[in-house]
Amino acid sequence: MAILKIARMGHPVLRATALPVSDPTAPEIQGLVEDMIETLADAGGVGLAAPQVHVPLRLVIFFVPTERGEDEVPLTVLINPVIEPLGDEEEEGAEGCLSLPGMVGVVPRFKFIRYSGLDLDGLPIERLAEGYHARVVQHECDHLDGILYPARIRDFSRFGFAEEFKKRQEE
Repeated sequence: MAILKIARMGHPVLRATALPVSDPTAPEIQGLVEDMIETLADAGGVGLAAPQVHVPLRLVIFFVPTERGEDEVPLTVLINPVIEPLGDEEEEGAEGCLSLPGMVGVVPRFKFIRYSGLDLDGLPIERLAEGYHARVVQHECDHLDGILYPARIRDFSRFGFAEEFKKRQEE
């Protein structure tokens, strides 16, 4: 296993549309996922998309920790994901990204979604998600279409360095 280099905003791999994974059970996919899990743990994030580690494939990993005050979602490997919004209701929330270290912005996301894809055994996954869980899935899947969260920000007065953002929240 290895800790992979995370692409930062401005790198072309983050602007491209990722390619479908043809065989989720392939040894190179299994190895990539192991490395992504180690990289995510090292970086201290909750999600990581393959393009963020310079691999243009439709694969994401994520989890929702109990500290979020919502139901915990265990580490999930989602291959070739599809997201379906369930209604038009959106909610705004602060987001950061391992590809934009030290930055945070308020981003609108669909509150309720259904997502599907494959696991590492090639078996189907289908889940309903809301709140933070839905936000994390939408954020990670945006990476597969070459979208970084600043492209979704509606009010850039609510975007900046995380430490400044935190100071304003405390005031």
